[in-house]
Amino acid sequence: MVLPEAWSFMCRFNSFKRTNIILQHLRRSMHMDAAGEVLLERRGCAGVITLNRPKFLNALNLNMIRHIYPQLKNWEQDPETFLIIIKGAGGKAFCSGGDIRVISEAGRANQKIAQDFFREEYRLNNAIGSCQKPYVALIHGITMGGGVGVSVHGQFRVATEKSLFAMPETAIGLFPDVGGGYFLPRLQGKLGYFLALTGFRLKGRDVYAAGIATHFVDSEKLGMLEEDLIALKSPSKENIADVLEAYHTKSKIDQDKSFILEEHMDKINSCFSANTVEQIIENLQQDGSSFALEQLKVINKMSPTSLKITLRQLMEGSSKTLQEVLIMEYRLSQACMF
Repeated sequence: MVLPEAWSFMCRFNSFKRTNIILQHLRRSMHMDAAGEVLLERRGCAGVITLNRPKFLNALNLNMIRHIYPQLKNWEQDPETFLIIIKGAGGKAFCSGGDIRVISEAGRANQKIAQDFFREEYRLNNAIGSCQKPYVALIHGITMGGGVGVSVHGQFRVATEKSLFAMPETAIGLFPDVGGGYFLPRLQGKLGYFLALTGFRLKGRDVYAAGIATHFVDSEKLGMLEEDLIALKSPSKENIADVLEAYHTKSKIDQDKSFILEEHMDKINSCFSANTVEQIIENLQQDGSSFALEQLKVINKMSPTSLKITLRQLMEGSSKTLQEVLIMEYRLSQACMF
């Protein structure tokens, strides 16, 4: 028989031991060479970033962020680098988001690591948004969360028929961060509010139709597009735009397909224009259409706190600069983590 005092001690000891194991794991991962996780190359006129964790759907970790940021700043200042290209390895994902498992473990075990991750991730997002060189993100495959943050703030975003975009954070007790409060309310009508609150997934050409991608290219031509961009001689922003537009114009897949949400945009604009989550829910109930009731079902599965934070985040972000939004989101991230 174990005495209560001994049991209490054992529980505390096991908790302490587990925390130490997590911290050791995080320290090791912090000091691992990230050269294999993100590839940074100068090719022709371009700096090329390849997110190289295909087994983890190219999820971002702190090591990767710490390698990308200084190289991005170096290429921005380098007179021989005329554009920056970012892509994902493996064909299945561009970047599925931040490495949530490591972040959540960090949040439980060591507050500073989680603080560092969000702060440095958002600093990278801001650097992309203010980059003085044309920035081309090839968002082929899964593009969610942190993957949106390292693509959508750049000048050019190229989707393919295999692109899958979503900001699903309200389902995990968070909010659509990485500058979501900046770009989402700037999409057509109330589309961004709808995407943020429901986590609705957009696929293929719909990513372009929504205004998230600037161009659409058939995936089989993506390699050729990259080579043509790299082969440009001292290109201007207009030269790069011309190459992207030429590929976009020649793309055939789903060429005549209408936007998946086109027929629902009036409902989205009316139902999601409310200033409170409660009113949005009431609007959907009153609408009563099968589309509205389906969204109601989805929203009812989300974190109520996340829904309220997200709506306020987008309303506030609609009139802020990207940098102001990222500062706001950093403060929100720390309040949600701890």
